[in-house]
Amino acid sequence: MRTEFARLLKQIRKASPHADVEVVRKAYSAASAAHQGQMRLSGDPYVMHSIAVARILANLGLDTTTIAAGLLHDVLEDTSVTREDLEAAFGEEIARLVDGVTKIGTIKMSSSVPSQEEKQAQNLRKMFVATANDVRVILIKLADRLHNMRTLRFLPPEKIERISHETLDIYAPLAQRLGISGWRWELEDHAFHFLHPAEYKDIARRVATKRRERERELNELIAFIEERLAEAEVSARVIGRPKHLYGIYQKMLKQGIYFEEVMDVQAVRIITQTVAGCYNALGVVHGLWTPVPGRFKDYVATPKENMYKSIHTTVMRKDGRALEIQIRSEDMDRTAREGIAAHWMYKAVSYTHLRAHETVLDLV
Repeated sequence: MRTEFARLLKQIRKASPHADVEVVRKAYSAASAAHQGQMRLSGDPYVMHSIAVARILANLGLDTTTIAAGLLHDVLEDTSVTREDLEAAFGEEIARLVDGVTKIGTIKMSSSVPSQEEKQAQNLRKMFVATANDVRVILIKLADRLHNMRTLRFLPPEKIERISHETLDIYAPLAQRLGISGWRWELEDHAFHFLHPAEYKDIARRVATKRRERERELNELIAFIEERLAEAEVSARVIGRPKHLYGIYQKMLKQGIYFEEVMDVQAVRIITQTVAGCYNALGVVHGLWTPVPGRFKDYVATPKENMYKSIHTTVMRKDGRALEIQIRSEDMDRTAREGIAAHWMYKAVSYTHLRAHETVLDLV
């Protein structure tokens, strides 16, 4: 436990050398005492889950108040600690965050609505309304769910199925609404693994089998694009775009295509230094290959509601194979990975001034 906590402190100091870690130390001590003797079904002491949730939050670059609340997120629900105890020890802000996470567990989600889309919209709205005064409550709950999905195999089969469906219906879309793509993809892949194990294993095996061949082709393509960008004096780096397993599965289902057809479409991301660089890079790409009609989206000029910005284009290469390209600046890429958290942390917007009508409720 101490080793994992030391890693948490190292994460925090790496992201913010001058961060106040005393509140995190205090929260760890309080969580350890409150959960003393409690064990997870995995056999780990319960506080290991608390530390894991805090590390997920720290990895997103969140403040020490949020991380401390992450360490304490289960004490009101699973121990004898009261909100009054928390407020006396940590102040109103942390007590309110932990209380908000606890209340999410009492929300009755809709199930008897005509369509999957309507059910999802109703449940997301309920979630946002319940946590309207501070979106950090949702971030803590998402981090909690993410670690629970990582350790879900220790639960009984009926709970695994229920939690996996709930994750696909509520928590993965929630991460998408907040623009945290990495969390969304991992939540989806874990749920896919548990709900459709045969399909998951088949796609994972096929991806692994084709990896070496794809990597060679992709590295050659990346080198070619980098050379053309350098010739045009566009400062940028080019990387391959990973495909997560659930995304492959969904594309196969929705488009009625085979695995080989999904994997035949190569994808790269061009990351520039400036907004102007994005459009200069686009000019280079469209000068090299023919754009596919109807496959161009400019989310830089018109960002998505979750603040996502990027240019998407699909071009047809000379060998007849499609190439999907995303073009964005370094700041846009950080927001695409970290979502709403990156926006607030890097723009120095105070959490205490965030309210539902000006933040996440507008996303539903």
